[in-house]
Amino acid sequence: MIERRKGAHARKAAAPAGLRRLLGTRQGTARRLGRWLRPAYPRPGRSGWRRWVPSWRQTLGLIFSCVGVVTGLLAIMYARTEIPADLNAFATQQDNVYYWADGTEMARTGEVNRQDLPLDKVPEKVRWAALAAENETFYSDSGVSPSGMLRAVTKMITGGSTQGGSTITQQYVKNAYLNQEQTFSRKLSEMFIAIKLDRKLSKDEILEQYLNTSWYGRGTYGIARAAHAYYDKDVSELNASEGAFLASLLKGAALYDPAVSAKNHERAVERWNWVLDRMVAIGKLSKKERASYTRFPEPVRPPHPTGLAGQTGYLVETARAYVTAHSDVSDQDFARGGYQIHTTFDRRRVEALAKAVGKARATLGPDPDHPDRDLRIGAASVTTDGRITALYGGEGYLKQGFNDANSSVVPAGSAFTPFVYAAALRDGVQKERGKPRTPVTPATLYDGDDKISLLTPEGPYWDRSGKIVKAENDNGKSWGKISLKNAVAQSVNTSMMQLGMDVGLDRVGKVGVETGLLESSLGEKLPSFSLGTSTPSAIRMADAYATFAAEGRHTDPYSVSGLRRNGADVPVERSKPRQALPAPVAKAVDDALREAVRHGTALAAKAAGPGTAGKTGTAQDAKSAWFVGYRGDLSTAVSLARIDPKTQELLPLDGSGDGKDKGKDKSDTKGKGKTKAGGPSPASVPLGIWTRYMTGRS
Repeated sequence: MIERRKGAHARKAAAPAGLRRLLGTRQGTARRLGRWLRPAYPRPGRSGWRRWVPSWRQTLGLIFSCVGVVTGLLAIMYARTEIPADLNAFATQQDNVYYWADGTEMARTGEVNRQDLPLDKVPEKVRWAALAAENETFYSDSGVSPSGMLRAVTKMITGGSTQGGSTITQQYVKNAYLNQEQTFSRKLSEMFIAIKLDRKLSKDEILEQYLNTSWYGRGTYGIARAAHAYYDKDVSELNASEGAFLASLLKGAALYDPAVSAKNHERAVERWNWVLDRMVAIGKLSKKERASYTRFPEPVRPPHPTGLAGQTGYLVETARAYVTAHSDVSDQDFARGGYQIHTTFDRRRVEALAKAVGKARATLGPDPDHPDRDLRIGAASVTTDGRITALYGGEGYLKQGFNDANSSVVPAGSAFTPFVYAAALRDGVQKERGKPRTPVTPATLYDGDDKISLLTPEGPYWDRSGKIVKAENDNGKSWGKISLKNAVAQSVNTSMMQLGMDVGLDRVGKVGVETGLLESSLGEKLPSFSLGTSTPSAIRMADAYATFAAEGRHTDPYSVSGLRRNGADVPVERSKPRQALPAPVAKAVDDALREAVRHGTALAAKAAGPGTAGKTGTAQDAKSAWFVGYRGDLSTAVSLARIDPKTQELLPLDGSGDGKDKGKDKSDTKGKGKTKAGGPSPASVPLGIWTRYMTGRS
């Protein structure tokens, strides 16, 4: 042990003098620093209360320690804070906006009234109005305002009113990622995310997102919807004055919407002036232009909420279904919103059609206050170029969600016979198997007597019970030999059924599909097929008749003329017109339908004026009634059925005028009949609606 100590002393003695001095200096410094930092407390050498007063060294040490701890904690929190992967639901979800054919807004769907807009679509002075109001140093700051944060935190700690003071980046973070709670932890998260976001995105990207997610009041998020809500114009049409008012709303829409109160109006004018003055102060608005803005840009009154009540829901549903079927937009994408759907619907025609149906409904019951609620009326107008301009889907979308204009449950009845006639004129008939088909003309005579036996090319048509099937006319009337043109005009069932057998029911169905009916709606190919066992919708029937009006040229019906999202067009397919029937065939059918109005079953339609063509339709079992007709380039179909609300089965229309099934009260195909209760015959109701609608009678 002694030897070891001697060795250590020897090595120490052998160390250079300079090293010894350096070690001594460091050790002395450490001892002095330790004494300087060591909290000698209470302080020695002091008496009385002075013993408890910290020295300046102790005070500085405590401050540096606190700063070090806080800095360390902030550094850890900053490192652990990530920009959330998902935005708040409202920050990504937008509403879908539907427009009438004239470009005015029809409806909005979705929980959030918001539309994204590229920054370059917002006028520069409108952008700078927002920056002047909220964060004029936006393009030069780091995304946070330390003084504003300190002020906000101080107010929270002291219990004062909540303060803004945040940069636009912080406001966007709060809107898009966080919540509106005024808490210290939320403020810290806001600051850290803002700093990171400022490094990740460009200033223009942040400003664009901010303007698209800010709350402007009146149920609107984003400047695009705000421009419509307050000035009923596109944001690109805003001037600096209007932009200054919208910027005022960013401070608190509930306090600055002039429509709320006189006090709000006063505040809005004061804030508007201040924003314009700030724009001048930061060099973004000339004094000359500022001097021109002396009158406050009064916003329009708040618009009435646009919902899905009345017929609007049916229109929206129809347009939405068209987008789904004719574009690459998935249901998920559409649910996120942001789409502008420009429809083909004519507001004036929709209102007129609803009014005409409403008038008729009042007569279909024991009294106007208690109409027959089991009756279902569907109607649609389609132009010769395929545009669906109007429809009536039911008493109201919120009352009845099922769209009767697009229903495929109501038999077309004798309104189907023009397709039989067209098939015969185009393809001819075959009365004997193995013999060539022979042409027919409108003047070709057929047997129109009641209860004639139906024939096939092989002979009589036998039913499953072994009996020859006989055709019957309404009311048992016999017409003798009658031309095919008049058989259509007068709804002679026997002639039309035999004609269908001679043409071939497959060929008849093919003509129906080629002119606009859906193959899925065609009935079973039995002799009754020619008398309308098929169940096309009112939309499809109107479209098919429009083919006759267009000289055989057919265009599939469509309800969407354009689709956009966030300012960009979205492709939507639309079928091209095609020649479905030879023009002479279509003209011959058109002539027969005009004859039905002049001297046939549709006399009441003459009130619509010259050139009116159309056809009544009643099912053999009296469970449906139709009228389909056109004038000019507009074709309209109206259907009537009575449906059991529990079983959804078709019920006889007889006795609908008093809400009861009165039994055998046959339809009056002339449109002049009455029910036993004194109301109109069910068969006359569709024709009455059509005529009232097309003539514009109230």
